[in-house]
Amino acid sequence: MNSHSNTRKGILFAFIATLLWGFLPIIIKIVLKTISPISVTWFRFFLASIMLVVFYLIKKPSNLKIIIKPPLLLLVAAICLGINYLGFIEGVHHTTPAIAEIFIQTGAILLAISGFVFFHEKISPIHLLGIILVFGGMGVFYHDQILVLAENVSKYQKGVFLTVGGGIVWTCYAIIQKGLVRKYDPMMLNLVLFILPAIGFIPFVDFNEFLHLSPGIWAIMIFLGMNTLIAYGSLAYALKYLDANKVSVIITINPIITFSALALLIVFDIRWIAHEKFTWISIAGALTVIIGVALTVMKKKIREV
Repeated sequence: MNSHSNTRKGILFAFIATLLWGFLPIIIKIVLKTISPISVTWFRFFLASIMLVVFYLIKKPSNLKIIIKPPLLLLVAAICLGINYLGFIEGVHHTTPAIAEIFIQTGAILLAISGFVFFHEKISPIHLLGIILVFGGMGVFYHDQILVLAENVSKYQKGVFLTVGGGIVWTCYAIIQKGLVRKYDPMMLNLVLFILPAIGFIPFVDFNEFLHLSPGIWAIMIFLGMNTLIAYGSLAYALKYLDANKVSVIITINPIITFSALALLIVFDIRWIAHEKFTWISIAGALTVIIGVALTVMKKKIREV
């Protein structure tokens, strides 16, 4: 019963992170019209750090001791997460939300593989079928965007390179996080994961940019900081309760959320950002992914005596 309860918790936390990440590239694309990528990245880590420190000061000050003497691997994970954030936001800046979402999935694919290689996770035939459907469906789902990319290789290649790099280092972060959550409280780990990049990015931030932000952009910036805190808190707990390969498969849904939100912008003729191209092929691919995810995370049948 406890095992199944933990599995349900892990699935719930993974879906929360995925939902929050689904809207992220659209929001980022909007805010980048006003403020530089490095400043946005720093603020996300800074605000998440402040909120988490205040929480622990009130609830459990003893947990703050991890800031003084963090595990060495946690420092490596924090550096990887900082590079991931910068790679992704620069990728969105130099491509489109849809294309960035395609290539950031490099991290999810590598995390799925790492679950079998590093954590020796077992998989049933039905779960394997689910994974195959997920990644096959993603190829179909991205059909239109891949065609757009092929027609604009020189225009988008820098953004693609940065996004793929961000996905790779994200996998390194996630592998370390998966190992550390066995020993430490997930949100304690996030203290270091947020604070170290926030400090590291300070020399590169133009703080004058923050003096000219409108109330609307400030609201978006606060949302991005809270998104970091909640999404990565949820991911940490998902990695604690669920196999890495299952977490990675659930994460692959976030581009579908992004595309759905972009489709709604088209329906309501909202032109905050350039519209993407969608066809029935994309929809068929999305449905295949969803079926694959359902098969991957479904529980094994239990025989009761």
